[in-house]
Amino acid sequence: MSKFRIHLSNIYRLGIKELNSLWADKVLLFLIIWAFTGGIYSAAKGVSQELHNAPVAIVDEDHSQLSQRLIGSLTQPFFKKPDVIPLKDMDEALDRGYYSFAVIIPPSFQKDLQAGRSPKIQLNIDATVMSQAFIGSGYIQSIFEREIAEYLNRTTDTSTAPPIDLVTHVRFNPNLTGFWFGGVMEVINNVNMLTIILVGAAYIREREHGTLEHLLAMPLGATEIMISKIWANGLAVLIGASFALIFVIKIALGVPIAGSIALFIGAAAVYLFSAASIGIFLGTLARSMPQLGLLIFLTIIPLQMLSGGTTPQESMPVWVQNIMQFAPTTYFVRLAQSILYRGAGFSIVWPEFLAMALIGVVFFFAALARFRKSVVQGG
Repeated sequence: MSKFRIHLSNIYRLGIKELNSLWADKVLLFLIIWAFTGGIYSAAKGVSQELHNAPVAIVDEDHSQLSQRLIGSLTQPFFKKPDVIPLKDMDEALDRGYYSFAVIIPPSFQKDLQAGRSPKIQLNIDATVMSQAFIGSGYIQSIFEREIAEYLNRTTDTSTAPPIDLVTHVRFNPNLTGFWFGGVMEVINNVNMLTIILVGAAYIREREHGTLEHLLAMPLGATEIMISKIWANGLAVLIGASFALIFVIKIALGVPIAGSIALFIGAAAVYLFSAASIGIFLGTLARSMPQLGLLIFLTIIPLQMLSGGTTPQESMPVWVQNIMQFAPTTYFVRLAQSILYRGAGFSIVWPEFLAMALIGVVFFFAALARFRKSVVQGG
């Protein structure tokens, strides 16, 4: 029992040393603070996937009551107030990037429509603004169809005889607000990224300063050194993630958290065990901080892109899906989305907890074997 207490005391004291080293490294400290505050806010708000105040130009060659109605239907917050311009100025305005959309209403449009003909409205799109191009074209089409149907039939129904009545219920994000998703996913990505960076950098820093050999000369085991780095750096990440969820996501961005933040933090703690082991493993492969940076770059991006956080895994090739079943990030993203978006409890997400823990054990012993070979045996 006394031996076990000695091990715990060593792990605790080494962890405190790690926290002191992290506090002294102002660059890494700033990285953690920024990643869980301004980084999350800017990622959620700065890259909006919704249509918001898109500039529109209208070339009205009909000058009818209906054309004025169509112009007035493009309103905020989706579109800025449309600018009515002559046809000769449209191409230059699009070339200069003044407008994302340019609509041409042809002459006699209202007259042809009332006569039963099918006049065409031309919609010109600046497709370099990809996040708005496809969404905006669909919005304009549906808005115009509704306005024309109401004008002709005195009803907003665009279908004369619908075969079914389709009622859509949007769950978990009823307003389809994109930054709700983006902000929470940025927290998940930062937990993954910072854990690998901090633990890997802590290992490289020890080796570059020569303190790793001093530690190994003491009555300390490689397991104690690894666990101390994991809990100390993991604690810093957990504090940052908790702060981000409460003060940035919930308060600053106003995103409703459906599930238990405590359960998510518990899941993050289990995931940190795997991610930190990956960081130590990469640290044993690298010989310097620049090399570690390159290895982390090659590791983090595939983990984030292929884990299902950016795009659904179902849309990926089957062989990619099979490979990612061995990555702890896949289960962490799935678990985090279930808890934070859908309010899932432990009874639902326990398989992901178990999978992360088992994968974490495998990564830990792989990192431990590499640690002993590269440092203890000099391999």
